[in-house]
Amino acid sequence: MSAGVFSALFPATAGALERAFLRTSDGRVLRYGEARAQSARLAHALVACGVRPGDRVAVQVEKSPEAVLLYLATLRAGAVYLPLNTAYTAAELEYFLADAEPALFVCAPEREGGLEPLARRAGVRAVLTLGPAGSGSLIARSASCPDHFETVARQDGDLAAILYTSGTTGRSKGAMLTQSNLVSNARTLAALWEFTAQDVLLHALPIFHIHGLFVAINVTLAAGSSILLLPRFDAGQVLRHLPDASVMMGVPTYYVRLLREPGLARALLAHCRLFISGSAPLLIETHREWTDRTGHTLLERYGMSETGMNTSNPCTGERVPESVGPPLPGVAVRITDAASGAPLPPGEVGMIEVRGPNVFAGYWRRPEREREDFHDGFFITGDLGRLDARGYLFIVGRAKDLVISGGYNVYPKEIEAEIDALAGVLESAVIGVPHPDFGEAVTAVIVPVAAARPADEQVLAALRLRLAAYKLPKRLIFVDELPRNSMGKVQKKLLRERYAGLFRP
Repeated sequence: MSAGVFSALFPATAGALERAFLRTSDGRVLRYGEARAQSARLAHALVACGVRPGDRVAVQVEKSPEAVLLYLATLRAGAVYLPLNTAYTAAELEYFLADAEPALFVCAPEREGGLEPLARRAGVRAVLTLGPAGSGSLIARSASCPDHFETVARQDGDLAAILYTSGTTGRSKGAMLTQSNLVSNARTLAALWEFTAQDVLLHALPIFHIHGLFVAINVTLAAGSSILLLPRFDAGQVLRHLPDASVMMGVPTYYVRLLREPGLARALLAHCRLFISGSAPLLIETHREWTDRTGHTLLERYGMSETGMNTSNPCTGERVPESVGPPLPGVAVRITDAASGAPLPPGEVGMIEVRGPNVFAGYWRRPEREREDFHDGFFITGDLGRLDARGYLFIVGRAKDLVISGGYNVYPKEIEAEIDALAGVLESAVIGVPHPDFGEAVTAVIVPVAAARPADEQVLAALRLRLAAYKLPKRLIFVDELPRNSMGKVQKKLLRERYAGLFRP
């Protein structure tokens, strides 16, 4: 019987409980001992609402210390944490709630009126609220609960979380992450990145994503470090707080925007020891400019919802531009021929496959996917890459047409379905186009019905009602027809090549 994520990672010594766990930009400090007590109260509140070990707890709330404590409380109750992007519309949420069948849905107080009926239709037994300032019915219910909770022991293979992800076809799938997936990855990364109790992590990432949730928070717990929790990324605010931090994690967009700030200087970062970049490709120009400007070399790593982190450039050692580093200790990465599955030698480009304690247990209620997504015990990532002679991994593209914009995954088929349903649209193709800020910009190539072309704003206004803001196309392009191959398949590669310079300065 494993102790589970909370018991395995949360510092337990008397000295550790006195250290700061979360600090906020307005000066609030939450110590580890206080986090243990408050997460106990929340765990009692979850159980009182009928949450049992193995039940899903779906959460769509704004980032706050209380939201982090809710994550810990869910783990302590033995339940399965299901974070949902705060930008998801009601139409998107309805699918996730119906598919995951959570016992409890926690949402923002201002959205309760519109979302509670939807949740009830999806079979959710209870709905509670949590606001960014600690308001809401969940906090009210927990206030009178005991500050001690006997954390539910879990086995290594028990689920700890479900993260919804998707390819370019079909509906979103819930990646099932086990207790041992999260514990092993956190401990490995804390050691590899040389985290200690003296570190302060500047946290400007969202906490509904694997980067800001499991990497940032779990690594901090594993080392007994502190988090400087910012509500969101704002370049000016980040610059003000960087002198108080030793480590920062971010997506490439963050570093691009910080480089635009005239106040970014070496003296400002004298106290920092490490800057980590992930969730999207980092342009070599950004890598070089950051080094020239700050004296720090960005550390790139490679992960995904289904696996946590797979590879990382070293903390001590050479960080190679355009490479995401060698495999983590205990993780195996191989390159195979996409057609035959045969392993390829160093230098050759093929499908990236990974195996290790970090690899997920499969997709929620989709056992048939195992035949498609696993090969001889290796998970087929869908990404294309190559390994050099030293074992450093270089990602050269994606087998599927996933778009990564500002660190968020955007799935073209979902957007195409919404565009194609609009009046005046015959068909569409959504692609990612290189963008200096977002890495890739969502771009929609649309074939209109003859003499009935809708206006750009008409299309975007309709999409805003159905899609999260980060999924909205940055540009609409109207064409007479889409390029197709002899089998009638749209050739998105040609579209990406054709519009590659669309956002160049």
